[in-house]
Amino acid sequence: MDYEGLRRLCEFQVESGISGIVSVGTTGESPTLTWNEHNKAFKTTFDSVGSKTIVIASTGSNSTSECYEGTSHAREMGIRDVLLVDPYYNGPSSLEIRREYLEPIASAFPDVGVIPYIIPGRCGTQLLPQDLAIANHRYQNIFAVKEATGDFENMKQIRKLCGDNFTILSGDDDKTLQMMLDPSIRSSGVISVVSNVAPKSVQDMCQYALRGDERAAAIANTLKPLFDIVAVKTIEETARGQVHFRARNPVPIKTLMGILGLPCGPLRPPLGRLTKQAIELVIGKARKVQADHPEVFKPLSDFFDVDVDDRLNNDKYRHGWYYDAY
Repeated sequence: MDYEGLRRLCEFQVESGISGIVSVGTTGESPTLTWNEHNKAFKTTFDSVGSKTIVIASTGSNSTSECYEGTSHAREMGIRDVLLVDPYYNGPSSLEIRREYLEPIASAFPDVGVIPYIIPGRCGTQLLPQDLAIANHRYQNIFAVKEATGDFENMKQIRKLCGDNFTILSGDDDKTLQMMLDPSIRSSGVISVVSNVAPKSVQDMCQYALRGDERAAAIANTLKPLFDIVAVKTIEETARGQVHFRARNPVPIKTLMGILGLPCGPLRPPLGRLTKQAIELVIGKARKVQADHPEVFKPLSDFFDVDVDDRLNNDKYRHGWYYDAY
């Protein structure tokens, strides 16, 4: 773990004006970090920028006891908000998620804000709006949700059942603006993937949207090429025929971070690299943003002292970030 690199990334985010940082979320490769590494990452993040912005510790697990221990460590450090992803693989029902996971944590740590994270595409289960509303009614510290179902009817149901004061955060960069502008959803913003390379632009988009400023739509359009690479799909030729290749977050964004010169390091197995086609797609999208709207990457360029044009156009910077053959 590069804790000094993590500190610099956190400082870059804060200098760019973001409202908060999630420590060890999916983009931070939470599945392959040990809990000791989780805790060190929480501490590095909080010690670096906890006095300047909100720090949310991603302490969710498919084991309530692990979640309890992680939340306890985060609270002892001074962190007062945690993100709890729906328990993955073992597949509890929505009722079980509420009664055996969310409510025990909210009860044990009444001074910690609990943010459920609903993403059935990764977890194979889903906290339903009804159970979220019951939990919110019983525990005031269950005050927000990260909603990544992609189902706008589900989002509307959450708003209807949880009320006007409940905070809905987008978990999908490309759906954020629609979630914020829809009067039946009224999201407050996004826990973002693309913010890792374009924090100021993502923050500006959200702030304009909250004020009803039409500039939010223009920024969303500017960022669309980056939103498109949160997940990358290609069709690859192999010795046994064509296959569909899909690289999900965090592989594409961390690859772009590495190419741009940010201290992100390689991915931990079983995550690995992109294909040649996929890396060309990622770089092509980034080049379009740089060509049309260089202001997006300027904060990154200034903070890390990198030449973005050189990084995106010099083949040497992509070395080690893709497989030479399928």
